[in-house]
Amino acid sequence: MYYVYILTNKHHTVLYTGVTSDLIRRVYEHKNHLDKNSFTARYKVDRLVYFEETTDVKAAIEREKQIKSWSRDRKTSLIFESNPHWVDLYNQILG
Repeated sequence: MYYVYILTNKHHTVLYTGVTSDLIRRVYEHKNHLDKNSFTARYKVDRLVYFEETTDVKAAIEREKQIKSWSRDRKTSLIFESNPHWVDLYNQILG
């Protein structure tokens, strides 16, 4: 399975879009700022607010590129459709 995901910070001022084959591990890495020099560590982007899954790695990469090219308003609308309160979905994916 492959995942396209969007993270934000505490005040929802920064959005980060990524792709991974292991969503739990990847979000854990962001939450714990394992790469201290990364964009997400610098801007404290560690709240999972959106994700979608696919079995096709090429589709996941294309979808990530598509979402990254969108305006902030369009990304915000995508998040609001499935997560109107911008709840951190990390605990949900942990099961």
